Amino acid sequence: MAQLLDGKQLSAQVLQEVASEVELLRAEYGIVPTLAVVLVGEDPASQVYVRNKVKRAEEAGMGSIEHRLDAGTTQDTLNELIDHLNNDPQVHGILVQLPLPSHLNEDEVIAAINPAKDVDGFHPLNVGALASGRASLVPCTPQGCMIMLRQIHPDLSGQNVVVVGRSNIVGKPMAALLLQADCTVTIAHSRTKNIESLCRNADIVVAAAGRAELINADWIKPGATVIDVGINAIDVDGKRKLMGDVAFESVARIAGAITPVPGGVGPMTIACLLLNTIRAAKDQLS
Repeated sequence: MAQLLDGKQLSAQVLQEVASEVELLRAEYGIVPTLAVVLVGEDPASQVYVRNKVKRAEEAGMGSIEHRLDAGTTQDTLNELIDHLNNDPQVHGILVQLPLPSHLNEDEVIAAINPAKDVDGFHPLNVGALASGRASLVPCTPQGCMIMLRQIHPDLSGQNVVVVGRSNIVGKPMAALLLQADCTVTIAHSRTKNIESLCRNADIVVAAAGRAELINADWIKPGATVIDVGINAIDVDGKRKLMGDVAFESVARIAGAITPVPGGVGPMTIACLLLNTIRAAKDQLS
């Protein structure tokens, strides 16, 4: 059986580091790194995510501010709130929970956030900095995946990696981080030919396609490392079950290491959000 990459355990270690950094910043500069979270509407999954993010921030001794807006909030109202947070020196990181209600323009909202406070790493300037290898604030999920990968591969140089999925949130920034680590990277997607064969030749597979159990044991080279980013809510016998993009039971018999769903990448995403808030607070000191 594959080695299990426990995101809960690893994220707890990262959060301990965050808490130590919070104490240092408080002692040396008299500041409390503070994260502002904006939630628009009543999406149940988004409410859970926001609650967990705020809880972890408070556990690490950070400041947290919640702005909960109703689903009918206008673009102008949301932009005004972001402008206020941009100009508040007590706020070091800003996160607008996605997805937004359909009448709001997500690209406009992301672009409105001060890049220095963009702890999601989605602002076009931060995306460009990542592409050129100079980013301070990197998208949280790919960042968490890299920390997990280095538990198995301290030196990623020369590893052959296939990233399944090309989203702006995971697939593309994941590929950029892997390239910076001197991996040979292929991005596969719904139009990729012979995708199974590509994956079978990979030392590492990062699954971020958003399709439950897309990747099975036939896709995986024996001993490969598998990072499952997918979180898919599926009804099984009338009960809601969370599944990844990887058929865990069969792949775990083939792979050398694998992340579970839940309890794998998810906790690392929140931990890296707080890491980004610390980085943002430090950068704002200069």
